[in-house]
Amino acid sequence: MRRIDDNRLLIERSGDMHVDALIYTDESMAQQIESGAIDQLRDAARLPGVYRAVGTPDMHFGFGVPIGVVVALEDYVVPAAVGYDINCGMRVITTPLDAAEVDVDQLAGSIARDIPLGEGKNNVSLSRDKLEVILNEGVAGIAKVAGGGHRVWEARDSEEEKRDMECIEENGSMDGDSSKLSNHAVSRGLKQLGTLGGGNHFVEMQVVEEVHNAEAAEAFGLREKQLVIMLHSGSRGLGHQVCGDYAKLAKKINGDRSPGRELCFLRASDKAGRDYIGAMNAAANFAFANRQLMTLFVRMNVRHHYGGDLPMPIIYDVPHNMAKREGFEGRDLWVHRKGATRAFPPSKMAGTRFEKTGQPVLIPGSMGTPSYVLIGKEASAESLYSVNHGAGRCMSRTAARGKVTRKGKVLRPGKISDQEFRDSMAGIKLICANRHMIKEEAPQAYKDIDHVIRIVVGAGLAEVVAKMRPLAVLKG
Repeated sequence: MRRIDDNRLLIERSGDMHVDALIYTDESMAQQIESGAIDQLRDAARLPGVYRAVGTPDMHFGFGVPIGVVVALEDYVVPAAVGYDINCGMRVITTPLDAAEVDVDQLAGSIARDIPLGEGKNNVSLSRDKLEVILNEGVAGIAKVAGGGHRVWEARDSEEEKRDMECIEENGSMDGDSSKLSNHAVSRGLKQLGTLGGGNHFVEMQVVEEVHNAEAAEAFGLREKQLVIMLHSGSRGLGHQVCGDYAKLAKKINGDRSPGRELCFLRASDKAGRDYIGAMNAAANFAFANRQLMTLFVRMNVRHHYGGDLPMPIIYDVPHNMAKREGFEGRDLWVHRKGATRAFPPSKMAGTRFEKTGQPVLIPGSMGTPSYVLIGKEASAESLYSVNHGAGRCMSRTAARGKVTRKGKVLRPGKISDQEFRDSMAGIKLICANRHMIKEEAPQAYKDIDHVIRIVVGAGLAEVVAKMRPLAVLKG
């Protein structure tokens, strides 16, 4: 490895690597990257048709490739380079309220009663026919399935929904093909719309603490002292099943040619590759619709407590586990972003409401630490117009919490004590599905988000618009 500058580390091409691999990291942050994650990035640079392999500042060990990676391939798709939670993503909803005028505890509890937290939870049920509409059309299909059976539909406003779609990547609708999902995958999604999920997913009430770019902040509807709500969730059990099904198929077809046991690929132009793309896009549509329904629940509760006509537009909705066909330097590439967020500059957002500012980039911290809104810069072409999706783990879940049964019996203490966890969450309302497991998401288990953002800005990839501080956290 060779350091290029303060914020870039190059893994030079060697052996059967087809390209160099670049990591955005400074000297101290590089010490937190596991050797296994470095090896996985090298493996990504060995994939057939690879054009570029990039690690973001939050890079850490994952399934097949690291979490926090961008891999661009010509005519190949890799389920492991998208990940199990297809279209896991971020959304920020604005309010006209000052955070100081809101009863945070009351509002957080109210939202938690409508959005089930944790794994295996159900909420809005659809028939198979209606679910297939969502899988094929995403948010655009909601108008066709809404009505009856759940009070969430009472909160839906068609004009507001149209405005929302303008602020969702791909307008919330990918070219999905529900026929390419297994019956088991479809069955797992029938009752899970409007649910958060477990792990690092959250609903977070935040106050805008600092505005760094006044012009962009005004365009996004952000101001200091404002209350905003950030959502982080994905495609739930349905997306997990899609990845599992096609990772198994890729291993069967190309396992003996793959750089790693989990890093199996499919040729995008072959039937199996086309099927995966259709299924992946369908799972992405499910995730877009899932975040849209949770947005309805959030709006319903805020308006119930603070006024039924409050404007609550979203800033943006951006995935960070996707593969998409994108033109780059005269080539059509399958750009895989796993734990990485698209960060298009103004030149790539022509014809949208973001053509002057560039795309909003949403980067959360860990539970209890700040989150950021940024905008992409032209220099991010080097990273395939991508940045990190969060802070990135520096400690495994088991190391953080120890070995604990779901009923709370401690079999082995974790590295983070109960008191350290309480101190890290001081002044923040916490609602979680399982208090015995929550320490795995403690701030101490993650890298310093402010440090991560400094690397992103220092490398010229993005510019900070605003910084938000958490007031209440709803976790699975």
